[in-house]
Amino acid sequence: MTLKQRLSALAPGLTPRQALDQLAGVQMLDVVMPTTDGRTLVLSRYTQPDAGVRLLQQLKLVLPEQPQPRLSTAQNLDLPASQCSEDLSESAPGKQGLSTPPGQK
Repeated sequence: MTLKQRLSALAPGLTPRQALDQLAGVQMLDVVMPTTDGRTLVLSRYTQPDAGVRLLQQLKLVLPEQPQPRLSTAQNLDLPASQCSEDLSESAPGKQGLSTPPGQK
């Protein structure tokens, strides 16, 4: 069954382009958090915008369950070379205060 056929049966008046535009708000992302012991916690999550969820319900479709968190070593992941907010915090253990990154004033 095509999207057009499903829409005509369950959401008359909605074009496939309009449906895809609404569903474009549902995004998958990885939340990457370093741990204090050098490992990395990765939470893969998808967003649930109201319009997209309503359309999925109307089309009798459901999103899969959120995946389980993954815990792995930082060497196994392609992580950006940026600091997290805790690295910049004055109250972080072992920090003397905020510092300006090299090359910035």
